[in-house]
Amino acid sequence: MTGMTGMTGMTGMTGTDLRERCAIDDVALTMLHAAAFDETPRLRPWGAQLERHSLTWLGAFEGVRMIGFANLAWDGGVHAFLVDVLVAPDRRRRGTGRALVAEALRLATEAGCAWLHADPAPAVAAAFAAVTPSPVRLHRATRDRRGDGGAES
Repeated sequence: MTGMTGMTGMTGMTGTDLRERCAIDDVALTMLHAAAFDETPRLRPWGAQLERHSLTWLGAFEGVRMIGFANLAWDGGVHAFLVDVLVAPDRRRRGTGRALVAEALRLATEAGCAWLHADPAPAVAAAFAAVTPSPVRLHRATRDRRGDGGAES
């Protein structure tokens, strides 16, 4: 099921559309993920994984090219988990990541989630800081000095 979120042109993203639960091309998303995280591509069954574990997901598109992505996983209750927020290296610094995070936050709120847990990566934290306040509480996972987990609210 593909849906347009009506985000075209949001935050300077001229010509970019955010699409909720967009059709997933496993090869294209694998390549985008590898480029965004500077990793060697390893094909993953993205579509099947998203269908099984996600509340929803978002793709940012310029025409048919996916230039950004965000996965909103959840526990089936009040906790959502924002993972794999990424933007193609040649499309960064244009507001795409911020728009993905803002829309994920809106969708988590709409779904009744009270908590949105997120990666503490600096780019994700910056995107959260840029979006408007929401009734959803942000919980950023961190690692403590022992490396066995910890939390920061």
